[in-house]
Amino acid sequence: MTDQAMSPLRRRMIEDMSIRKFAPKTQHDYVQRVKDFAAFLGRSPDTAKSEDVRRFRLHLASSGAGTPKINATVSALRFLFKVTLDRDDLAKHLSFMHEPRKVPVVLSPEEVARFLEAAPSIKYKAALSAAYGAGLRVSEVVSLKVSDVDSKRMMLRIEQGKGRKDRHAMLSPVLLELLRDWYRIARPQGWLFPGQNPANPMTTRQLTRACHAAAHMAEITKRVSPHTLRHSFATHLLEQNIDIRVIQVLLGHAKLETTALYTRVATNTIHEVMSPLDRLTPLMPEKNEARGEPPA
Repeated sequence: MTDQAMSPLRRRMIEDMSIRKFAPKTQHDYVQRVKDFAAFLGRSPDTAKSEDVRRFRLHLASSGAGTPKINATVSALRFLFKVTLDRDDLAKHLSFMHEPRKVPVVLSPEEVARFLEAAPSIKYKAALSAAYGAGLRVSEVVSLKVSDVDSKRMMLRIEQGKGRKDRHAMLSPVLLELLRDWYRIARPQGWLFPGQNPANPMTTRQLTRACHAAAHMAEITKRVSPHTLRHSFATHLLEQNIDIRVIQVLLGHAKLETTALYTRVATNTIHEVMSPLDRLTPLMPEKNEARGEPPA
C-alpha cells in the first residue's frame, strides 16, 4: 500500500481526528496503526471485510504483540471504521484486551536518595527530582515551563496532562531550591528543561536515558524508569498515612481505584495492620491447656 494510495483516506481520518481535537501524538499513533492494517491487507482499509479484521487480530496475537499494542490498534481501527468509514459492522468485531495490573516497582527512600545523587548533571537531577518530589509523569516533567513554577503558592502548574487536563502539583521547598540552582546555572527561557535546541523541551527519551544512567551509577538493580519515581512518590506518601484521596488529587488520577493500586506495595501500611489471628490470641487457651496438660 503506497502513501499515495493511502493519502485520501488518511487525510479524511486526520481531519476527523482534528475535528475532535485529538492530540498530535494520538493522531500520529492512530495513523501508524491503520498503516499496519493496510500493509497486512495489501489494499486500502476501506475495502476490509469482517474476516479481514478477524485475520488481522489473529496476526497480532500470533506475532507476539503485547496487550498495549493490541489495544492501541483496536482504538485506531474502531475510530477508522466507526467515524471515518461509518462501518459499525466492522467496529463491533474489535474488542479491547484486559491487561492484568502488575504491582509497580518502587524504590525505598534510601534508594531514591542514592539515585538522585547519581544523576548525570544538575539539569537531570532537577528534572528527576521533579518526577519524584511532585509525582509527575515523564511527559509532564519535560513539558514544564519556567512560568509553571509558582513559588508563592508552592505549586507546579501542569498544563494539559494526561486526559488533556490542567492541574496543580505540589512544590516542596527542597525541589524549589533544586530548580533555583538549575535556573541560576542555565537561565532557561520558556521551557524549564530545554533540549539540545533551546527552542524545544528536553525529550522523554533523553530523560529516560538519564534515569537509566543514574540507576546504573547508584547500583540499583531494580528496573527503574522515570515512572518508577512517580510510583515511589505515591507509595511513600501512603506510608506516611496521607489520605489516599489526597494522593489521588496530587497524581491527577480520574479514578480512586487507580491510586488504590499503591496500597499493594506500601509496606509500612501493611506492617501496621494487625492480623485478625493476632486479635484472637487473648481468647485462645494456653498452649499447655490446648495439649491437655495441667496449667503450670
